[in-house]
Amino acid sequence: MKKLYFLFIALSGLMFFSQTSVAQDVNTSFQQGDLVVNAGIGLGTTFSYAGTLGIPLGGGVEYGITDAIGIGGEAGFASGGGLSVFYIGAKGSYHFNDLLKIEDSKWDVYGGLGIYYRSFNVSGINFGIGSGITAGIHAGARYYFSDKFGVYAELGNSYAWLKAGVVFKF
Repeated sequence: MKKLYFLFIALSGLMFFSQTSVAQDVNTSFQQGDLVVNAGIGLGTTFSYAGTLGIPLGGGVEYGITDAIGIGGEAGFASGGGLSVFYIGAKGSYHFNDLLKIEDSKWDVYGGLGIYYRSFNVSGINFGIGSGITAGIHAGARYYFSDKFGVYAELGNSYAWLKAGVVFKF
């Protein structure tokens, strides 16, 4: 787990300190009309008071309504010790590449808000305490190896405090 945290910190540092040798258009990594799909694992479940939950898994989708604003949804699941938690919701993101003058089109830096429904189940029985509507915030970055494939890391309070995984752009 320490290696994953180190990788996230290293990627974040590269994002802020990297220089591009070829001038490129600003904000080409996220554009109006893009459909971005991600899948990943969570590190540090937001349900830590449950104690026995395993590694959260989840995924999401985002559609670019402008070059800087995307809307979409996300779902996540964690289970262990007879307890399972399911999380689903809508979220919106602002993409900061233009504002921060990030000219390397391989990077996509974003942050935003979400509203989620979470459901706790104990041994298959719906557990009302903690279930319901909740708000969330997130901040993250994507790095694209090609026009259609990359990796992402995101901090937030949806199904995990830190999420990391793969991303596909259509």
